[in-house]
Amino acid sequence: MNDLRLIDPFALDPIDDVFRSVMRPWRLALSEAAPRIKIDVSEQDGSYLVKAEIPGVRKEDIDVRIDGDQVTISAEIKTEKQEKDKGRVIFKERQEGYSSRSFTLACPVDEAHAEAKYQDGVLSLKLNKKATTSSKRLAIQ
Repeated sequence: MNDLRLIDPFALDPIDDVFRSVMRPWRLALSEAAPRIKIDVSEQDGSYLVKAEIPGVRKEDIDVRIDGDQVTISAEIKTEKQEKDKGRVIFKERQEGYSSRSFTLACPVDEAHAEAKYQDGVLSLKLNKKATTSSKRLAIQ
């Protein structure tokens, strides 16, 4: 005779799941997002100190723009071209692409006295605060 069996779709067989995941081929899924620029901002007497972590970039590929109190750091991360003589790539984790980071400071920056240094994958910026202009009170007539 035929037996009627009810199948519960929510019941999981843990042993079957383990074997199924072992038999599944390994696959590396990397995010397609561009590398992220990580920053630290601190404040000293009359300036801001910014440290931006941008590893694997030449200093010629970094662009820093200052517009009042807005600072934008952008970089193009490039990897060397694969040559056909060197074989095929088995595994690749290093990302490439264009990355940008913008942030706003509490005071405008004096662009003329800003300093930038890039060493060992870290961009260091010293951004002097712009001298505040005194506000003038208008007499109402």
